[in-house]
Amino acid sequence: MYAATIGAQRYTFADLKTLLAKATPLRSGDRLAGLAAESGEQRVAAQYALADLPLTTFLNEAVVPYESDEVTRLIVDSHDKAAFGPVAHLTVGAFRDWLLSDEATIDTLTRLSPGVTPEIAAAVSKISRLQDLMIVAAKCAVVTRFRDTVGLPGRLSVRLQPNHPTDDARGIAASILDGLLLGSGDAVIGINPATDSPDRAHALLCMLDEIRLKLDIPTQSCVLAHVTTTLDLIGKGSPVDLVFQSIAGTQAANKSFGVDLALLQEARAAALSLKRGSIGDNVMYFETGQGSALSADAHHGVDQQTLEARAYAVARAFQPMLVNSVVGFIGPEYLFDGKQITRAGLEDHFCGKLMGVPMGVDVCYTNHAEADQDDMDALLALLVSAGVNFVMGVPGADDIMLGYQSTSFHDALAMRDLYGRRPAPEFEVWLTRQGLMDKANRIRPGELPDRFRALLPGA
Repeated sequence: MYAATIGAQRYTFADLKTLLAKATPLRSGDRLAGLAAESGEQRVAAQYALADLPLTTFLNEAVVPYESDEVTRLIVDSHDKAAFGPVAHLTVGAFRDWLLSDEATIDTLTRLSPGVTPEIAAAVSKISRLQDLMIVAAKCAVVTRFRDTVGLPGRLSVRLQPNHPTDDARGIAASILDGLLLGSGDAVIGINPATDSPDRAHALLCMLDEIRLKLDIPTQSCVLAHVTTTLDLIGKGSPVDLVFQSIAGTQAANKSFGVDLALLQEARAAALSLKRGSIGDNVMYFETGQGSALSADAHHGVDQQTLEARAYAVARAFQPMLVNSVVGFIGPEYLFDGKQITRAGLEDHFCGKLMGVPMGVDVCYTNHAEADQDDMDALLALLVSAGVNFVMGVPGADDIMLGYQSTSFHDALAMRDLYGRRPAPEFEVWLTRQGLMDKANRIRPGELPDRFRALLPGA
């Protein structure tokens, strides 16, 4: 049992998962699950109790039982005690102070990351201001490579997301052309297919590979089909670069996605066997989002932000190229408005980076949430200043296939200009070679390069 006193009132919390839930800044998903603090005073009391908790507590008490959950077993069995050693004597509050100090450098945080459990990362985030989350995340560098290098300090990459409601090749090609001309696509050119058809996924993979080869683009492609579909396509010789899968923070939630750790390991091994990467072998692409375990009734009474951090432990085990928190996609039942989406996006980025995960964020919302593009502009700017690895590039910021609002090619270009961020280095060289950068190294397309004309619909 954990306790704290506020004024004359003493608050008690039965176990660690209850303490973490009550300390969480308010969000609609936790209220829906009956886990949220009943008052602001109770939340503050939980945060006080959490701040005084020794970090070693998280190594001795699981929020989801070890015996019944393979994600918990992964977290416990893979914990790097040597990496954890330098901070093992600290409380959660003292750890937050240390992370904000000059002692916590890029190199120090890189060495520490294998020793940070998701519950520790989540606990620190719950007692941190947005400013704290940004400052610490900005000091973390997680670099990955396949055909280009993503995550270097001073860089901002973009997933070019050319989705189409009928997977029309001409519409997808037009979106890809639009994105490339505006400097998007260095994280990945990734299509969410409109159907579950393996034949359609194969056709899209071949189309992406043809475009990449024709234009000699130093990037990677991905069709975001289910991992089992991609595994079958690898077996049939499809040109698979990155293997995609949505993941969550409990075994039961992953089962609802039709996956387990063994399947993910099989998929990674299959992708590695293709040897398609030219400068690296980070072959996995994962997407996550606060509320996924709750929506599957697989949350075990744990708050949604802690479970989101546990999903990063799953991702970390497979050395991914990209991990993307699709922060506002699930809907207002889990993150009600722009304020909650903003907080969640910065929490996710902080927790993932602290754990050594290559984090991007899809700065997004659904049309029935209490949010608008002003909220997304603010969150995008905060994430870029905090060193996010990549964001989304969607034509007009409106995904007409998935039916949600995200960020556009122009939004990403604006952030690169505003913060002096550059694309991945190999992609930057390619942009210069295509005549898409001016003498000040800004992405400013002039005339349409001849080779690009082949991508025009009807060409």
